[in-house]
Amino acid sequence: MNTLLRKGFIAFLLTTSQLVSFAQIDLSKYEIGFTGGIFVYQGDLTPSPLGSYPTAGRAFNIFLSRVISPYYALRTNLALGRLNGNDAAYSQPAWRQQRAFAFTTPVIEASEMLVWNAFGTNRKWTPYLFGGIGLTYLNIHKDWSRYNAQYFVTDTHLNDGLAVDAAHSLPRILPVLPVGAGIRVSLTDRLSLIAESSYRFTRTDYLDGVSQAANPDLTDHYINHGIGLIYSFNRRAGIDCPVVRE
Repeated sequence: MNTLLRKGFIAFLLTTSQLVSFAQIDLSKYEIGFTGGIFVYQGDLTPSPLGSYPTAGRAFNIFLSRVISPYYALRTNLALGRLNGNDAAYSQPAWRQQRAFAFTTPVIEASEMLVWNAFGTNRKWTPYLFGGIGLTYLNIHKDWSRYNAQYFVTDTHLNDGLAVDAAHSLPRILPVLPVGAGIRVSLTDRLSLIAESSYRFTRTDYLDGVSQAANPDLTDHYINHGIGLIYSFNRRAGIDCPVVRE
């Protein structure tokens, strides 16, 4: 994970340094930012439709935004983190402790999103919405080592499904549709604090390594919650910032 973070920082710094090096680039039209938080898996290994918070993995986003207007921006986002899921994290229903399917995977996601600031960035604070498209790299490691076959000996659906899932290839490059919402609060005329949540829609039921042995009718997804900062190269007018007293 530390290697992924280092690579992400290097790529981000190289992108920023390239922008600075070209005099023809108008930096006043750009913003850079980052968030730190969690990835939450949602799929067959959690009973909650809100996702598996007991197995949440860390997440980090770095992004470069092209400002179109105070209300709109195009955001190029790189997300790094980890997704985890585990049946045994839940005591109810009791069969989850016996099935005990688990998985883990690193996440490297690149996406392009449109951001809409409801009140405009020249205000002290604004809620915002965003959505777009992306690609995620995964390296899924499923763990069925704690599966109690004796407990499910009469469950033909589960046992037949396991045979199918064991032979099924797992996704490595996954298209995603990120959509989310957040709030942005100006700290100075260049620096803003943000808090946001986003949902990643996918079209796979093998994010957790299982499908036919669980619920093949529903696809798997993941969620990101984070807080961070945005730096605007352009000094934004009209912001009611705190007065600094000497």
